[in-house]
Amino acid sequence: MTTSAATASFRGIWPALLTPLTADLAIDHAKFAAHCKALMASGCPGVTAFGTTGEGPSFSMAERRQAIDQLIGNGIPAAQIMVSTSCAALPETLELTRHAVDAGVHGCLMLPPFFLKGVSDEGVIDAYRYVLDGMAGTPFRLYLYHIPQVTGVPLSHHVIRTLKDMYPDTVVGIKDSACTTAHSIGLADAFMKELTVYVGFEPDLPEMGRRGSTGAISGLANFMPRVVSRLVTQPDAPATPAERERILKLLGLLEGYSLMPALKGIMAMLSGDPTWLRVRAPLVALTPAQFKALETSIRSFGIDPASD
Repeated sequence: MTTSAATASFRGIWPALLTPLTADLAIDHAKFAAHCKALMASGCPGVTAFGTTGEGPSFSMAERRQAIDQLIGNGIPAAQIMVSTSCAALPETLELTRHAVDAGVHGCLMLPPFFLKGVSDEGVIDAYRYVLDGMAGTPFRLYLYHIPQVTGVPLSHHVIRTLKDMYPDTVVGIKDSACTTAHSIGLADAFMKELTVYVGFEPDLPEMGRRGSTGAISGLANFMPRVVSRLVTQPDAPATPAERERILKLLGLLEGYSLMPALKGIMAMLSGDPTWLRVRAPLVALTPAQFKALETSIRSFGIDPASD
């Protein structure tokens, strides 16, 4: 890894924050900040707002800008915040990126264009260039976000190579959430010397840690930040195989549910606060029966907030 890339990219676990909501489904700013503070107290060096886990595209530009301002105003250091600025409309992505950078955040996480499908590599590159050129003269860190099962638009090696060559000081990392081990290894082999490759699929963290990955943006880290951290920072520790198997078991328990409502269900169970169950449409909150079944299985599984 080059010195500039090693210095620029983040280290440690920056949880993919779940977004708490009020009764009218607005963002609960006080609870959002409290959740960030709890995660930082558990050892997370930073947090990531409005990614897939955080239902990011379900919130308006105004809501997302206000939420970042409120986090900072409520005591979360801007330099310890990563923001997904992804929108379907490029001018909105540019506006959110400019707001985040002006606020002093660590960096921005950006999806490829995700409304139209079957677009060419050239079109994906042009979409990123719209934002990057619009930010010309303003230094910032950009993390490319690959999650094709959600966007329907992959980031090819050609796209990544072209963007890295065109914007070597800005493109500092890739978040690979395709959940395919071979794909993540391929990215590491191709790019890890120049930028950091992070994975969102927690069972792959030990393998990526051995290949130079320095952290993760993880959904499970909302309530198991220490385990997730150990998986990537201590990939060959004696306890790592058992902890990886434990994570695989947890993911298996979640397979029968829509993932984000289920993660919020675990937060509701662990905190004793049922307001964590709220989600924005098109997601649908767990029914009482679903929550009871999830609670039973998770209590049997066992999550210890003091050590997990």
